[in-house]
Amino acid sequence: MSARRKSKTPAIVHQPAAQLYERFVADIKQRIRTAQIKAVLAANAELVLHYWEIGQAILASQKQEGWGAKVIDRLAADLQREFPTLSGYTVRNLKYMRAFAEAWPDRQIVHQLGAQIPWKHNCILLDRVKDAGIREFYIRKTVEHGWSRSVLTHQLDTQLHKRAGKALTNFALTLPPDQSDLAREMIKDPFIFKPAPLDASAHERALENALIARLKDFLIELGTGFAYIGNQYRLEVDGEEFFLDLLFYHTRLHCYVVIDLKVVDFQPEFVGKMNFYQTAVDQQVKSAVDGPTIGIILCRGKNKTVVEYTLRDARKPVAVAEYRLLPPWLKAQLPDANQLKQVVAKVEVPDEQ
Repeated sequence: MSARRKSKTPAIVHQPAAQLYERFVADIKQRIRTAQIKAVLAANAELVLHYWEIGQAILASQKQEGWGAKVIDRLAADLQREFPTLSGYTVRNLKYMRAFAEAWPDRQIVHQLGAQIPWKHNCILLDRVKDAGIREFYIRKTVEHGWSRSVLTHQLDTQLHKRAGKALTNFALTLPPDQSDLAREMIKDPFIFKPAPLDASAHERALENALIARLKDFLIELGTGFAYIGNQYRLEVDGEEFFLDLLFYHTRLHCYVVIDLKVVDFQPEFVGKMNFYQTAVDQQVKSAVDGPTIGIILCRGKNKTVVEYTLRDARKPVAVAEYRLLPPWLKAQLPDANQLKQVVAKVEVPDEQ
């Protein structure tokens, strides 16, 4: 009698019931969180559009009936009597609604822009920015980065719209087209830092230590995507030690970023040193799936023509930007680190005024 041939079909390995249930619960939790975020965003959009409609009605009535500004005081009083539990229809907020409708006369534009950020963010922009194009810039950045009101105020104070993407770079020559624009946009000029008490005469290590001491503020100024790896990051090349001032990984560009701090004006030899650092990181730190390491040289000042000449023949992606220490009068107005703990929150629940 011949022996029975064993089947070559692999045995089915069943996962433990507890493990399956944990994965099941994790999936449900994620679905709930996603639904909550969508609900908050939808509720915010409805609220902002509702306020816009009231603002439009006020504008239209004032134009058609010739009513003056006092009609808003009367309307606020009437609404308060009819809806005593609602706090969003004060005189001040009704004036914001009117100003919002006047600033954004097209409902479709409101839906695409103003309705994508919380109402109080819109009020800040109405107070601070008169140009529609600049308001749009800050709205898009708020949506992209999930800025809290404190961070939005900081970006307005430091005039981000005049600094974003202004650094001198050779990215167009050294990075793929799909990366060069994003890389250029992420680098400001100048960077404005809020370090620990420090004056302009501080040496490089003092500046570095001051920035690390306020790492959260530093990361906010660098922008979304920068993940801190370390400072004075050690590399060894053929028995010699070298230390990078600051090393980051950029989660959107999928590459390492070396930052070299200089408390003097730009000099052409800075790029040669940076290229050496980039080569060392590419050889010793980055993986096969990472993009080319980007170098950022932060200087006290620079001659634009000298920088352009220096970067023209550099083979590795380098940006040169200036830095500014935050003016004392502005530093006193900004929130401290404890007040910025919510900056990582991507969604802010809209609250009524």
